[in-house]
Amino acid sequence: MPTFTSTVYQNEFLPDGGTDVNAIVRLGVSGAGRAGASGKAPGEIIIVDTSGSMGQVNMNAAKQGAMTALDTIADGTYFAVVAGTHEAYLAYPMVRTGQGMVEMTPRTRAEAKQAVSWFTADGGTAIGAWLNLARALFASMGNLLGYKHALLLTDGEDRDETPADLDLAIRACIGVFQCDCRGVGTDWIVSEIRKVSTALLGTVDIIPDPSRMAAEFAAIMRQSAARGVADAELRVWVPQGAQILFVRQVSPTVEELTGRGVPVNALTTGYPTGSWADEERDYHIAVRLPAKAVGQEQLAARVQLAVGGEPVTQGLVKATWSNDAALTTRISPEVAHYTGQTELAAAIQEGLAAKAAGDEATATTRLGRALQLAVASGNEEATSKLRKVVDVVDAGTGTVRLKRAVDKADEMALDTASTKTTRIKD
Repeated sequence: MPTFTSTVYQNEFLPDGGTDVNAIVRLGVSGAGRAGASGKAPGEIIIVDTSGSMGQVNMNAAKQGAMTALDTIADGTYFAVVAGTHEAYLAYPMVRTGQGMVEMTPRTRAEAKQAVSWFTADGGTAIGAWLNLARALFASMGNLLGYKHALLLTDGEDRDETPADLDLAIRACIGVFQCDCRGVGTDWIVSEIRKVSTALLGTVDIIPDPSRMAAEFAAIMRQSAARGVADAELRVWVPQGAQILFVRQVSPTVEELTGRGVPVNALTTGYPTGSWADEERDYHIAVRLPAKAVGQEQLAARVQLAVGGEPVTQGLVKATWSNDAALTTRISPEVAHYTGQTELAAAIQEGLAAKAAGDEATATTRLGRALQLAVASGNEEATSKLRKVVDVVDAGTGTVRLKRAVDKADEMALDTASTKTTRIKD
């Protein structure tokens, strides 16, 4: 049985007249087991871009990657393989009605790998259509499946449908399945694919070298199989008269959840977190309270993780009004750290967007600030990736110069990694 834990990091003391409470709530799961632990079979769909832009090298790598993924999926999992061009094709199983997914066995694995071997690069790119087919395939299984996950690979821009088509498809898939997205090469658009992965509670990353594809696919499938807690909800209760300012995941990545809240009851809001493996995640909760007199105390928020609608752990966020400046001016190290990590993610994305638009002054300022934050917080991955895009004059002040020649893959790797955070150093 899974074990759930919660820890709250905050400075609970507010000055006279103070209203805003900030806390980092760390939620953890151990003993999650494997996908399907809920009693229902897991479902996996592999979506492979087979458009003409893939070419022979990427197509061959994609086929090898898909076959490796199929080898990694455990027997008993229900699965399907989708080939994506300007349309979406069910490559396996080859059915027209009824259930669109089959149970993984040695026989179905071999048949699916044979179907993948026939892939050829041809046609355009319509990612929304691919997502719609995946949604229909999961829906065809009725209530048979518990955890539902897709792996999506693309190499190019979504040119063969309108942005509205893609947005509509994404919205229709929210809450149906999770989706990890990977882009091979440098002709795809990070913001476009991040839109998919963020909405569908997945990850996005670049595969700059096609030869790495098989290893990446295998790693994604292993991670997916380890998610034994099929679906969990973050619930935030606040007292009457209080206001939730924001809720965001801040570790292992920055994910804005505020706009995704759904009322559970009059005082409680639920936020989707997807499935969990053995892991810890940190959430930044900000609440505005009516000010109280010095010496009074109040519960500012109750933060729970709920599985199957039932709370499994909770952390309490408190508020105490004080006239002791030594208490009220102290900033929680965890809150300060993750506030900086959130600013770091925004600075990287804003800097790269400005650079792409030809605004070198803004790009230099924002990427310089990003480097300053990365170095100060010990975020070595962000620091390393930033150094491939800027020349550092003074890391302490964030003084940088844009490199004149930058490999596009390095820029995209920085962009995809922008939301990854680092834990505060002990």
